[in-house]
Amino acid sequence: MDYGTVISRSFEYTKDALVGKWMHWIILAVLSFVQALTFSLIPLLSGYSVRVLSGKTPAPEVDDWARLFVDGWKLNIITLIYMIPAILVFLLLGGIGAIGLMASEAAGGDPTAAGAAALSLLGGALLAGLIAIVLSFIALFAVMRFAHTDSLGEAFNFSAILAHIGKLGWGTWIIAVIVLLIVAFVYGFVVGIIASIPLLGWIIAAFLNVAFVIFYARYLALVYEDTPAPA
Repeated sequence: MDYGTVISRSFEYTKDALVGKWMHWIILAVLSFVQALTFSLIPLLSGYSVRVLSGKTPAPEVDDWARLFVDGWKLNIITLIYMIPAILVFLLLGGIGAIGLMASEAAGGDPTAAGAAALSLLGGALLAGLIAIVLSFIALFAVMRFAHTDSLGEAFNFSAILAHIGKLGWGTWIIAVIVLLIVAFVYGFVVGIIASIPLLGWIIAAFLNVAFVIFYARYLALVYEDTPAPA
């Protein structure tokens, strides 16, 4: 896969979607504000990203607000369900560690017991983090399958998802995600500087956030469509 070409095509798609279409950009920026202020309880921008993830070209219009809301919540639900194993591992092992630390304090601060409890807490966090990373690679593909099929159930069609990743190549997929993370890091660094500008900084950052959401959604859609999806 030519990652440079994918980045370039995603950038062009984003530019065509926003530059010269200022009202479209303003509406999406407002949706970004609303989603941030409500902690994604009103995930309208996420709902729009689902449309971009589905592979629509040119960039879709901002309409059908109820559908945006529902799709945004479906994306939230998919992400949450995929993270449940990591959450449970952390709660279980981390909980055991926390109980151990409290028991150690109650027993007069036994260093051996405290050390074992701390290791359990740390081990739980590390294991949960590892599981979350692995599941994130699958969850991203699940979200894209949902977007392309318009079916929440297809996000949990594990055999089809794993078969699609296998056809694309796990190495290709992992590198694609790493490349996107590098772009996101650079974007975050630049936006962090811009956001520090008094008064105007956070407004500019909100508009750039919209651009990045469209960019990464289109990037993922292109990677997903590089190999035909299994039925």
